[in-house]
Amino acid sequence: MNAPVICGVDEAGRGTLAGPVYAGAVILDPRRPVDGLKDSKQLSATRRDLLEVHIKECAAAWAVGVASVEEIDRLNILQATFLAMRRAVEALARSFDEVWVDGNQRPPWDFATRMVVGGDAKVAQISAASILAKTARDHEMRRLHEDFPQYDFAGHKGYGTAAHLAALRRHGPCAAHRLSFNPLKAWLAQGELPFSS
Repeated sequence: MNAPVICGVDEAGRGTLAGPVYAGAVILDPRRPVDGLKDSKQLSATRRDLLEVHIKECAAAWAVGVASVEEIDRLNILQATFLAMRRAVEALARSFDEVWVDGNQRPPWDFATRMVVGGDAKVAQISAASILAKTARDHEMRRLHEDFPQYDFAGHKGYGTAAHLAALRRHGPCAAHRLSFNPLKAWLAQGELPFSS
């Protein structure tokens, strides 16, 4: 009896103040294993970039889904994350038996699904999905840095670092910022921020 075909899913960028949220979906090929898979947060940027190439070369199927800043602000971050995950899974070029998702919040879809808390460190398919989501999002944040260099998106990737918050205070938010997220939401409601041109 053949082993079930597992699609691993994970997201990147859920907790940032700027940029889209990304999700990866990966079906690994047991005949072409990828060595060194682990939670993307435990890997250096260089190692993630190398593994991204290996995953794309060796996986039976892979895809990345995105939900935009506008969708995040309109839907809320949880629903936008589920949307990115759905887009990734539906873009896969082959079928699967079950989706294994990192975390404990099940996406609202009809796929047979298993939630795995800490799955990005336990399940190779989820680790691979984590790496693809993270590297795709990092590429986008570097692109946004070129459009909006005053925020240093290439450095902090949109997270709420002290330098990022200081830049927001100085320049106000730009089109890449999530206006539904605090402290931006609170600052804007209080009239404390200019809008960046």
